[in-house]
Amino acid sequence: MTSPKVALTDDEWRRKLTAEEFAVLRRGGTEPPNTGEYTDTTTEGVYECRACGAELFRSTEKFPSHCGWPSFFDPADSDAVILRPDDSLGMRRTEVLCAACHSHLGHVFTGEGYPTPTDQRYCINSICLRLVPPS
Repeated sequence: MTSPKVALTDDEWRRKLTAEEFAVLRRGGTEPPNTGEYTDTTTEGVYECRACGAELFRSTEKFPSHCGWPSFFDPADSDAVILRPDDSLGMRRTEVLCAACHSHLGHVFTGEGYPTPTDQRYCINSICLRLVPPS
């Protein structure tokens, strides 16, 4: 994995983020299901990384998966995220990281049968995102 474009120390991240944001973005935590502000949002716009502001997803790729977290079928740009194996919790998953700052965003799942063009579900924590509506 390449070095992040935005590299801060843990102390700098703690000053920049709330305790809850730090726990998810920098420590790989997960917000409780159905609690995030963007879980059911249909507002148009761009979803940025809450840690560094990089564009990650667009509302045109968001879909209602009813899984408890915002779901997207594709990132805004193929280079916007990094995917890496995650064998935690006794299962094989694919972790999604922000390519710019390497913050944890969530996981991507394939082959679940959603009617999307990619057959993928990027299951992303709301707390990792900031929605910027069109101006």
